[in-house]
Amino acid sequence: MSGKARAIPDVASSTLYFGPWYRKSPFFEATLRWGCTAYDVYNHMYLPAYYDDPVAEYWALVNDVTLWDVAVERVVQISGPDGFALANALTCRDLTRCAAGQAKYAPLIAPDGGIINDPVLLRRDEDTFWLCLADSDAYLYAMGLARGWGLDAAVSLPEAYPVQVQGPKARDVMRELAGEAIAGVKYYWTLDTAIAGIPVVISRTGWTGEIGYEIFLTDPARGDELWETIMEAGAPHGIRPIAPCEARRIEAGIFNYNSDFTLENNPFEVTGMERLVEAQDTDYAGKAALERIREQGVTRKLVGIQAAGDPSFAEITEARPVLAAGRRVGRVTDLVWSPRLERNIGYAWVPIELADPGTELQIQWQTGERTPAQTAAIPFLDPHKHVPAA
Repeated sequence: MSGKARAIPDVASSTLYFGPWYRKSPFFEATLRWGCTAYDVYNHMYLPAYYDDPVAEYWALVNDVTLWDVAVERVVQISGPDGFALANALTCRDLTRCAAGQAKYAPLIAPDGGIINDPVLLRRDEDTFWLCLADSDAYLYAMGLARGWGLDAAVSLPEAYPVQVQGPKARDVMRELAGEAIAGVKYYWTLDTAIAGIPVVISRTGWTGEIGYEIFLTDPARGDELWETIMEAGAPHGIRPIAPCEARRIEAGIFNYNSDFTLENNPFEVTGMERLVEAQDTDYAGKAALERIREQGVTRKLVGIQAAGDPSFAEITEARPVLAAGRRVGRVTDLVWSPRLERNIGYAWVPIELADPGTELQIQWQTGERTPAQTAAIPFLDPHKHVPAA
């Protein structure tokens, strides 16, 4: 297999037992009923990992419409008289530029400039915000920051559980579910409405780079009802439930917190995230550190990587060393076969002098075999997000 990326040979499957120590989403029983065959644990909850072959799930997403249980995006609510002040203190985004009803991708920043989490933030009203978290206990950080900064703000975990409706036919399905009002929801904006009498919040967001929506259920007792209502409306459009699609999110240049970057990294080290460190007069946690980094520059960068391979390649299960001229210089954080690009794509940490697209590298496997690879510009597809914003 010289010159080809390869699946790790010693990976074995195991069993995940369901128990009371992890939470089940309001859609959990529906995912079992609809054929989920494997689960992960994320934010202390069960996350569907597979229903079918990942390539079949990929094509369902790209060609038709899909439904995902992503209630693991645990929502943290910030509210109260100083709700705006606390939300703005958590992120390097300038939230004076975020209107009520709007959403923002908003990295949460540690005092040293590290990334605590990278949620999508929904501004519910002037002083109320939802943070839709990646996998971390940022809830506790928000509580501590409110106390440390002496802010009159409440940090809570509201009953809000999202599913995603994603794919080119998502708008047609959503029109049937929520009526013509859905046509007025712009990319990264929200709508409060009801589906079959079930109160929901809809945001035009998603983890795919496709046309997509997230539907936040606010009455967990009606999770099964909402799931079946969506599946019924989507049936004429070929809807099917799938797990989060690694290949499509990497094509779109979307990162996975704790996989691609962690608390040890700052936004200037992550390609594309630099623009989110917005100049503003207001102070926020980590501002002084980020401004120093802005001035001094960084020594490493998270960039795209691509390698030859074949469709049998499965995503890597652990970071792999990256070599340049025979010397280890970094690591691959994600690598997966892209059915459309017909090559393996992912992300890698490399020294800043090797970060330009087209740099020749090698990926080293457990067997000692090395696969030729190149750094690549990201996103791999649709860099201006014309598809989801259409």
